[in-house]
Amino acid sequence: MLAYHDREWGVPHRDDVALFEMLTLEGAQAGLSWRTILARREQYHRAFHGFDIARVAAMRDPSLEKLLTSSGIIRNRLKIWSVRDNARTALDVINEHGSLSAYLWSFVDGKPLVNRWTTSKEVPAKTDLSDRMSKALAKRGFRFVGSTICYAFMQATGMVNDHLVSCFRHKESGHAEH
Repeated sequence: MLAYHDREWGVPHRDDVALFEMLTLEGAQAGLSWRTILARREQYHRAFHGFDIARVAAMRDPSLEKLLTSSGIIRNRLKIWSVRDNARTALDVINEHGSLSAYLWSFVDGKPLVNRWTTSKEVPAKTDLSDRMSKALAKRGFRFVGSTICYAFMQATGMVNDHLVSCFRHKESGHAEH
């Protein structure tokens, strides 16, 4: 968890594959702890072809059925099928916007929003922005993209810098003030 925080959480991700991975993992986390998902991250990589969006979109039902028997990932039918559905929707977004990154980062005008929290109690679970992202993604057909999931996704991918001001990562993880 510490290594994830220190090296990855809140770092701006602009690569479509990395963004798709984080959207998948945040959706898988719904109702669970992040520690549980992080411990299974490598198995998710194997199960979903390294999060190659086109390969995941092409997965067939028998492959998804087989994943229900894998102890390495969360064996929830809706969550497993949503990964393929989200990959197919992501391909539509890529065709329309040029990249998944361009579309997702458009919610923050292409630059990280930097908050100045001093205690973890101040950090919200969702915001008006995550509500808007959630509604827009759901309207396009993405699944497991509720407002709380979207806010966690924005935090993880550096769209929102919610490192506390006392954290060494706060200054390193974005420059625009919000």
